[in-house]
Amino acid sequence: MSLLRFSEACRNWAPLRDSHVEPLVAITAAWPAIVGPQVAEHSRPLEVRGETLIVATRSSSWTHQLSFMTEQMLAAIASDAPDAKIKRVRFRVGRIAPLRSEPATRRQRGRVLKKAAEERPPAQTLSEVIARFQEDVRTAKIASDGRLCRRCGVPLSDGRATSCLPCLQAETAERHRAVARLLFEAPWLGYAGIAVLVEGLTERDYGLVRLKLLRRWWETLQRAQRARRLSPNGRERLIASSYVILKSGLDPEHIVPAVVRNLLGDELHDLIYGISN
Repeated sequence: MSLLRFSEACRNWAPLRDSHVEPLVAITAAWPAIVGPQVAEHSRPLEVRGETLIVATRSSSWTHQLSFMTEQMLAAIASDAPDAKIKRVRFRVGRIAPLRSEPATRRQRGRVLKKAAEERPPAQTLSEVIARFQEDVRTAKIASDGRLCRRCGVPLSDGRATSCLPCLQAETAERHRAVARLLFEAPWLGYAGIAVLVEGLTERDYGLVRLKLLRRWWETLQRAQRARRLSPNGRERLIASSYVILKSGLDPEHIVPAVVRNLLGDELHDLIYGISN
């Protein structure tokens, strides 16, 4: 079912123009007609706060998609419910009571919607594109028997997955950033020590981050060597210390000057430690 135009839905709903009806009550009652029953399952008018309408959504993904319709929502409310004086719409992720239906019915509807989606002509407007996206999300949820990404709430097609691909990539990037920070601040911890602090870290991921950091640090040190000077803040000294510890795999107390000179080379060693800058 396609998403209805906000202005059209509001215009056909007479109570919305009744000045005696509370704005939130009127908008809430009209919500399924305004956004369509599928989208209404994942969003709900929550509060009118001054000139702002607060809308609850099931996940950040739904918030992102509904945010594209903000101007349409404001135009419809300004035209058909001027007494509400709504000038802004804000979204807040929260719990939305699901509409109940039988599993078999959901699967049947999913097959029908999927077939209809394959046969429909190309979208002509942005509103139609957004409406179809919402419809496709609903179809995917039906096909997935309600299994949702633990992070953003979108339906999952892989029965073994707990996160969708974008969220999985975001989680990996966050984990890598945490590992990189710890390797810089406490490179002596090694994989065993960092794995305790970073949930879900694998030895492979640790190794990838370690190699990437060592390469980046060495490039920074080489630039300083070519320029024959350190940065004003002397950050190369901190990088060199972390580099030597991580590269050697030794505890700081076991690293002697010969190890440092061997890893950095004479010229770089003297630039960082032997000459006052």
